[in-house]
Amino acid sequence: MATNSGGLTPVEPSGDPGSGVRLRGVTRSFAGRAVLDNVDLTIPEGQFVALLGKSGSGKSTLLRALAGIDHGVAGAGLLRVPTRTSMVFQDSRLLPWKRILPNVLFGQPRSRRAAASELLGEVGLAGREKAWPGELSGGEQQRAALARALVGEPDLLLADEPFGALDALTRIRMHALLRRLIEVHRPTVLLVTHDVDEAITLAQRVVILDRGRIEVDIEIDIDGPRDPSQPQFQQIRRALLSALGADPLAA
Repeated sequence: MATNSGGLTPVEPSGDPGSGVRLRGVTRSFAGRAVLDNVDLTIPEGQFVALLGKSGSGKSTLLRALAGIDHGVAGAGLLRVPTRTSMVFQDSRLLPWKRILPNVLFGQPRSRRAAASELLGEVGLAGREKAWPGELSGGEQQRAALARALVGEPDLLLADEPFGALDALTRIRMHALLRRLIEVHRPTVLLVTHDVDEAITLAQRVVILDRGRIEVDIEIDIDGPRDPSQPQFQQIRRALLSALGADPLAA
């Protein structure tokens, strides 16, 4: 069961998630060690959830289970995931032998070509359709990866530290871009991150995994633009860092 942390209000279990996510009793073991230990999680349709946890806590394993690329998950009969699911990784994973537009279209029917071109415009890459991946900066490559993830209009977007390799200024720009894309395309989102500030800035809800179990599940209820200098932002930040076993004053 999710717990309270630092006086924050835990999320109550919701009803039907629509085209969201529902996990019940999901377990994954490696060499006899449970990396996911009887996980229950419901994400309602359209909600943006950030997933935090120490290294080895099971975050990426949970994403792989939701993406359907880990077939060793127990409890899969109680795992409900939208059919249209896409994933973004820490590196762009663009195919170097394909130009940007074919990369965005990869795995999609040619009928989505116009949508792919439009998405390249949305992510700030209009006119770069014929560029090679190696001609783009790291931030531009991640923009193309976001376009590729959204071109099929997924109901669920999984993101595994997509901004972890970017410099601080590029990350801030990518945060703003992701918010705009989510407002337009409105998928349910599960973002894995090690960055507490990133989680608070982007998500409506933050979940912390610890030793394969959900230990914290809280709503981020901050009105308007989120600024790390806001007292409420700092209160939530201290509580999350404490739950992660970090010293809030040293972070």
